[in-house]
Amino acid sequence: MGRVTSDTTATETGAHRTGHPDRQSAVWQLRLRRFGYRGRPHGDLRTRLVAPYPAPALRLWAALGVGPDAAVRLARRAAWAGPLLVALVAGVLRFWHLGSPHDVIFDETYYPKDAWSLLQYGYEGTWDKNANAALVAPHPKILLSPQASYVVHPPMGKWLIALGEWAFGMNPFGWRFTVALLGTLSVFLVCRIGRRLMRSTALGCLAGALLTVDGLHFVMSRTALLDLIVMFWVLAAFGCLLVDRDRTRARLAAALPIGDGGTSRSSGAENGGGMLRPDDTVGDRFRLGWRPWRIAAGLCLGLASATKWNGLYYMAAFALMSVLWDVAARRIAGARHPFRAMLRRDAAPAFGATVVVALATYLASWSGWLFTKGGYYRDWATTPEGRAGSWTWLPDWLRSLWHYQTEVYAFHTGLTTPHTYQSNPWSWLVLGRPVSYFYKDPAAGQQGCTAAEGCAREVLALGTPLLWWAACFALLYALYRWAFRRDWRAGAIACGVAAGYLPWFLYQERTIFLFYAVVFVPFLCLALAMMVGAIIGPPGASERRQTIGAVGAGVLVLLIIWNFIYFYPLYTGMPIPKSAWHNRMWLDSWV
Repeated sequence: MGRVTSDTTATETGAHRTGHPDRQSAVWQLRLRRFGYRGRPHGDLRTRLVAPYPAPALRLWAALGVGPDAAVRLARRAAWAGPLLVALVAGVLRFWHLGSPHDVIFDETYYPKDAWSLLQYGYEGTWDKNANAALVAPHPKILLSPQASYVVHPPMGKWLIALGEWAFGMNPFGWRFTVALLGTLSVFLVCRIGRRLMRSTALGCLAGALLTVDGLHFVMSRTALLDLIVMFWVLAAFGCLLVDRDRTRARLAAALPIGDGGTSRSSGAENGGGMLRPDDTVGDRFRLGWRPWRIAAGLCLGLASATKWNGLYYMAAFALMSVLWDVAARRIAGARHPFRAMLRRDAAPAFGATVVVALATYLASWSGWLFTKGGYYRDWATTPEGRAGSWTWLPDWLRSLWHYQTEVYAFHTGLTTPHTYQSNPWSWLVLGRPVSYFYKDPAAGQQGCTAAEGCAREVLALGTPLLWWAACFALLYALYRWAFRRDWRAGAIACGVAAGYLPWFLYQERTIFLFYAVVFVPFLCLALAMMVGAIIGPPGASERRQTIGAVGAGVLVLLIIWNFIYFYPLYTGMPIPKSAWHNRMWLDSWV
């Protein structure tokens, strides 16, 4: 069996070479299923390998009398136009008055200044204690010295923040620009990922729209912290793995023989009429070869880990998820021993494409520190302590870097200093203790305040409450779908939440915050979009059932949008009367 290098292209080549009408029919079915169309029974092997979920858009165009070719073209355009429109709205919201508050808020006291130092020296220098006030003064001053400073996060996220500072200067708009851009792009990614997962452009765009109006994602997109950058690379890695899953399954499908009657082991359906036949030679021995999308996922996971170390949990979780997808694909293709086939054919390439590529990316992110001499611990290996250590045969730069990493690990595991806004992960999903990034209480006539009672200005890292509380039920629904209905889509979403959420329970004594949860917010939105699709009803449901479901789902979505608008002043630092501020403190723990 020859190696197939492309899904649709390889199948089309086979059809052209053999002229087999069943093969030509299979080519057309594969084209439609790339857009979610299901034209054969559910037991069809190609459907199980490629795309088992129908796209309502294609049925809609068919009901309007549009032909198959035109329907596919229109579905393809909508699949890009819809996400672009949602991302445009998200971008306008995130970039509108991005420089306000014109202040250094919360942990912006660290990362924008480190980013600027990377631009100047290649490593983190030392800032004067009055640097924050000097940066936002009417005549800004940069009070930076080349003396090395001890920092506890890898440099990749700060290099990205530095891009905005390089383009727009050392000011609030400049240091927030890249984060706002990545926040906008993440909305687009969620739309496309949701469409690929649920085979529905409408549900994919709904997931992106929910992310657009989530308060935590919104605030983090307008603040120069590292967590949203981690979220972007994690989401990009997830999308790459989904594309890899679809393309490798299509290649397996293209390699399977066409049935000639008889019965399919996998479904019990008749194998005539161009249906594919399971083949243990393909399932057990077929080499999937070059998988660039999996390598791209490894690169993204490396960039996430090179921003903050919690990206390592996603690297482990997504690598495991990916190889389990390979096991399932080989079992469907007819492998007698799918797990063994995965270990022989897929495990080593998967390890190289994810773990090795990610580690190489992490190492490359330290280039500024490596190619300069002033960084903290840069010459540790040449000190008496470094010479007395073990592994002295390794290069000095590598031993110095390793020592730095061990010191950072000790810092993170030992961080137990109490903080006003720290919270336990048990309370995150219900928004028990949000973090206040900025607060001022101007009197009437000051800073835009027009209320006689005085005003409050706050930037509160709070998720949109109705969205998060509904997402709790959506997450339970996803777990149900995965555990009892064997729905891989729900399992993938649950994996995205678990990898970003569960590890924090291991650090009950550590000082941690609710805004760490922004990393898995996109997966909560995907789960909620999946639940909304279930509320609307399956394609075969009665018109009454779908109408009631659509009304209920529409009311839920509109309430979430209203909830975002209601809390919008708390996300942007707008001055509002103190009474209005108190009305928005729905829980005592939010104060």
